[in-house]
Amino acid sequence: MSEKELFLWVEKYRPKTVEDCILPEKQKVMFQQFIEKGQIPTMLLSGKSGVGKTTIARAICEQLNCDYIIINGSEENGIDVLRTKIKSFASSFSYEGKPRVVIIDEADYLNPNSIQPALRAFIEEFNQNCRFIFTCNYKNRIIEPLHSRSTVIDFNLTKADKPVMAGKFLKRLKVILSQENVTFDEKVLVEIIKRFFPDYRRILNEVQRYSVNGHIDSGILGSNEDYFIQTLMDILKRKNWTEMRQWVAENQDVDYSTLFRRIFDNAHCAKKNDIPKLVLTLADYQYKSAFVADQEINMVACLTDIMSMVDFE
Repeated sequence: MSEKELFLWVEKYRPKTVEDCILPEKQKVMFQQFIEKGQIPTMLLSGKSGVGKTTIARAICEQLNCDYIIINGSEENGIDVLRTKIKSFASSFSYEGKPRVVIIDEADYLNPNSIQPALRAFIEEFNQNCRFIFTCNYKNRIIEPLHSRSTVIDFNLTKADKPVMAGKFLKRLKVILSQENVTFDEKVLVEIIKRFFPDYRRILNEVQRYSVNGHIDSGILGSNEDYFIQTLMDILKRKNWTEMRQWVAENQDVDYSTLFRRIFDNAHCAKKNDIPKLVLTLADYQYKSAFVADQEINMVACLTDIMSMVDFE
């Protein structure tokens, strides 16, 4: 295990089997059937960040003893990666006769005019030797020919699924904290889960950060998340563009889809006649976030519009 995997809980405690993954039962049964048949179809796994798309892809490959590589589409998205790393792997055969799988993480960052069409050809060319698993946050950014050549699986939770999955993750958290010798207040864990659910990766990262002193108690609640959103709302109220731009730059690790929701939750702070403008602006830029190349610019544009159109109490 690498030094990174030993330090980061998201890697150290990443599930290694389908059974250990926290998924709705119908999805888990479907993935288990792939294991039982010993076959992996080319798949497109779609859903929010941190819900376990890459984890399940890796777990399937591990259980079937596949040779596999992982390509990060947001970083390794040049044509050279396609021509060398991916093609070289997909076109070769395992000496041990193992199935080969290319996992392309964050595939929605791949160029839809060059890289994605080339991958369509690869799926067909190397069909006898290699399978592809694509993960993405926004499946509408994946070209239709890849959709039609893949088994598309949405990692969306129903209203009934959410409390069940949250409960299972709470149980997992308690086991992890016990193994790490961290004491905790269960009510605080529940609040952290409620704040970031269903982003399991973010929840575990936050819990690891909060546990640096060996315990997690109510002292952490409200200290970070509430402070940062109230700071932003105060900046918007004062219409200070420079401070807003700095705030966005300093909080680039924030999940923007969550940020849209937090601003919406504070819509009551706007003057009554301006609330519709605020809601429509958020909806517009949330939609645009599925297509833009630079999420930071999109968020700054959204907040600029809000400052220009909305007055706060």
